[in-house]
Amino acid sequence: MKVRLATLKDKKSWDDYVDNCPDATPYCRYAWKEAVEQACSHKSCYLLAEEEGVIQGILPLFDFRIPFRGSSFVSLPFCDVGDVFADNDDIKKALLAEAISLAKQSNAKEVELRSCQGDLLETSTDNWHVNVETGKVRMLLNLPASSDELWSGFKSKLRSQVRKAEKNGLTFRWGGLGHLDDFYHVFSRNMHALGSPVHSKEWIEEILVNYGENARMGLVYKNDLPVGCGIILFTKNIVSIPWASTLREFNSLGPNMLICWNLLKYAADNDKQVFDFGRSTLDEGTYRFKKQWGAKPKQLYWYRLRETQVEEGTSSGVSRKMLEKIWQKMPLAMATFIGSRVRKYISL
Repeated sequence: MKVRLATLKDKKSWDDYVDNCPDATPYCRYAWKEAVEQACSHKSCYLLAEEEGVIQGILPLFDFRIPFRGSSFVSLPFCDVGDVFADNDDIKKALLAEAISLAKQSNAKEVELRSCQGDLLETSTDNWHVNVETGKVRMLLNLPASSDELWSGFKSKLRSQVRKAEKNGLTFRWGGLGHLDDFYHVFSRNMHALGSPVHSKEWIEEILVNYGENARMGLVYKNDLPVGCGIILFTKNIVSIPWASTLREFNSLGPNMLICWNLLKYAADNDKQVFDFGRSTLDEGTYRFKKQWGAKPKQLYWYRLRETQVEEGTSSGVSRKMLEKIWQKMPLAMATFIGSRVRKYISL
């Protein structure tokens, strides 16, 4: 068994492995590697384990470098979960050992593994200290065989909210690269309202280009004005929604309900088994929104490996709240200009 870096020649076999791995998300596809490299310029270190040319395990990883702060190895940046997948525990351990070795060679300050596996690492691994963050969950919905069956399983209140959005004059349309401006019109404004730097338009474009038939963009309009948007990515079995946004001044009309229903409908009617709504904090607003569709929580384990033990404090949360307020008060054009340039250095 051999562990090595994946190359473009491995793209098809890598994606085949992802498609046939029940827990591997669309973020593990080779397309995420290409999009991050092209739009954000971070160096990929996608590890595969093989025997006689057959892949037996993968660990998608990036050397995530921040100016003046050095390097961290992350699996994976800009999403909820990367993780390591292998045919057995020995192969998994070999992939993890190689990831730590690469990080040490690059003088990285830490390795971060965003995982759904609670037993992935011990408290000390290869002389690196391990901290585990468990404050977030993924919200997963097991899909029936058709959207009709999915619809009939919803509570009447939920169905009426979707119908209300349509009665309010909202319409859903599928979009593509030609609708990127409409998507970004909503996305950038929503991120500004949340006090968060927005991804660049180039990043969204690279996602759509590289994922190709494994990505779809949905848009909600009030007349010809885009008021809601979302993107889904998929493997053979799993659909994930990395980004969804609405304009707050139209939220009373229900654009979030209309876009969510149509993305779920697509997933159910195209033989997908699981819809991944993404990460949430238990009992907070986004958690309750996802739960009403029938999604159930699955614990996330975000491992941080460092050579020295670091005590986790609370000051970062306070600082983040302050930065959000400052960002919200910044003019939209300025926030978009600055945010789209600094966002690639924020791995969340």
